[in-house]
Amino acid sequence: MKLITVAGPPSSGKTCVTLKAIAALQQEGVQVGVVKFDSLSTQDQALYEKQGLAVTTGLSGNLCPDHFFVSNANDCLAWGLARGFDLLVIESAGLCNRCAPHIQGVQAVCVIDNLSGVDTPKKIGPMLKMADLVVITKGDIVSQAEREVFAYRVRQVNANAVIIQVNGLTGQGGHELGKLLLGAPETTNLEGSLLRFSMPAALCSYCLGQRKIGSDFQMGNVKKMVFG
Repeated sequence: MKLITVAGPPSSGKTCVTLKAIAALQQEGVQVGVVKFDSLSTQDQALYEKQGLAVTTGLSGNLCPDHFFVSNANDCLAWGLARGFDLLVIESAGLCNRCAPHIQGVQAVCVIDNLSGVDTPKKIGPMLKMADLVVITKGDIVSQAEREVFAYRVRQVNANAVIIQVNGLTGQGGHELGKLLLGAPETTNLEGSLLRFSMPAALCSYCLGQRKIGSDFQMGNVKKMVFG
């Protein structure tokens, strides 16, 4: 089975472009399953089900969604293998530009939109920098010059990725994206696999439920600013 991880900032169009790419694959008889990770709630499962897809949702609650993903990634793969999918897409919550659920040996996709600003690519960490495939959305809302500048900024951050423009509303570019997803390597087990980059370190009193503000209530991994 081919495994794909899809990450990207909130509202960048991850679900829309994934649906368009999968629609192209369904026309070719490819059996696709989806795992959607989110924090408190999501309406995306209904969108995938409407397209006739098998989908399961994981809600992280008060945990970091990407840490939650890593803890369940192998179980997601086992679910996909048991269902006999040809391709399994795992879509992240997209809440943190620093985190990235990208795994070595697994095709990694980052979705980012033209409306986020030309400086946004350099503000996004491993989610973008370590992706194999970068999907740029909402190009129909900006000019050709703006699209080119934004793509150039993406290329400055990740010189090795394949960059593709996809319209999540019309589906333009979805067929090409689907073909790229089919080029992913086979994945049969994630046990012992490595993330492409470490997750942010955090184990402090607030992680454990502390709500009071002040140095007397801060313990563990605490980082302070230096003011000039």
